[in-house]
Amino acid sequence: MVVGPMRARMVLGALFKMRNIGVLTLALIIAAIFEGFSTELWPLTLAGCAAVYIAFVIQTLSSKKFHAEFNQKEKFRRIRELDRTANRIAAETRRNANNTYIQKIRKVMDDKNDILKSYTTGEHSFLKEKIVEQTLSLVIAYLRLLNNFCIRNRELCSVDVSAVSARINANNRKLSFAKDARMADDLRKVIQMDEKLIERMKDEKKDLERISAKLDYMESTVNMFKHQIMSSIESEDMLEQLETAVHEAEALDAVLEERHKSKLRL
Repeated sequence: MVVGPMRARMVLGALFKMRNIGVLTLALIIAAIFEGFSTELWPLTLAGCAAVYIAFVIQTLSSKKFHAEFNQKEKFRRIRELDRTANRIAAETRRNANNTYIQKIRKVMDDKNDILKSYTTGEHSFLKEKIVEQTLSLVIAYLRLLNNFCIRNRELCSVDVSAVSARINANNRKLSFAKDARMADDLRKVIQMDEKLIERMKDEKKDLERISAKLDYMESTVNMFKHQIMSSIESEDMLEQLETAVHEAEALDAVLEERHKSKLRL
């Protein structure tokens, strides 16, 4: 069922369809010739022309051919939107990435552009369109994940672990000489907090290593599907694999985004 903005675009497409605009123009010309631009009859003439135009618009909206053409245009529009989104996120990610990851971004974007070129110049099928759409969604998920990965990695690298370790050692020395029970208890709490901070950093660095491996996998997946799309080798398994990869990337990205909001602090 066509709803909302999509319905509005469909109606506008029918209203501005060249055939219907041509019919309206022709009706106005014929009316002007036969009525001689009569002031008294011109309102009725306009109403008649409008009725003919609306009848053709309604006929267009009920045409299966028009619906097929409209749906095809909507698919192109959706793919163009995904392409623009990928380009925008790539520009943002480059600002947070180092030279190594900038090269990776360039490679993925080159693959993305090859996929689009193959789609726009090659033969179309429902399965190919869905795979191209999902591949672009995977590129977007990859770029978003890479962006948050670079930000979080930079944040972790900015934390001076040696300073935290030195503080733990200093407080342990103080604790060994502490005679006041309350002071000793406060020192233990500070030491525990610092130890938890170091453990959390270790855990996050391991997570980032796993995410780095996932990013490499996604990069290879985009490249693999590029070659399959360009070779017109499509299957339902490809679509399922792409959807799974997108969902996994989005889940990892949500975790990184949350950690970015609650930064480690010394």
